[in-house]
Amino acid sequence: MKQMEKNKYIQLFSVGRIATLFSILMYVSYIPQIINNLAGVRGNPIQPLCAAINSILWVTYGAIKPKKDWPVVIANVPGIFLGLAAFLTAL
Repeated sequence: MKQMEKNKYIQLFSVGRIATLFSILMYVSYIPQIINNLAGVRGNPIQPLCAAINSILWVTYGAIKPKKDWPVVIANVPGIFLGLAAFLTAL
């Protein structure tokens, strides 16, 4: 494999991209908890609140850097909304 092709392959399947994907999946996994909360089977609100605060901090960090860190921002935006939704529905 040529060096240029190898670099393109590494960039396409980089750890950052995979971590971004799994971060989004982690926050999407709040959807069943939100559904259960709305059905009356309430979960603990502390963990999703902490996740939402953590996501707000990471989005802020990625957005205020001189060179924006878009993978960090993209990976954590769902955590703000879904973490807050899971928190609010668990109350």
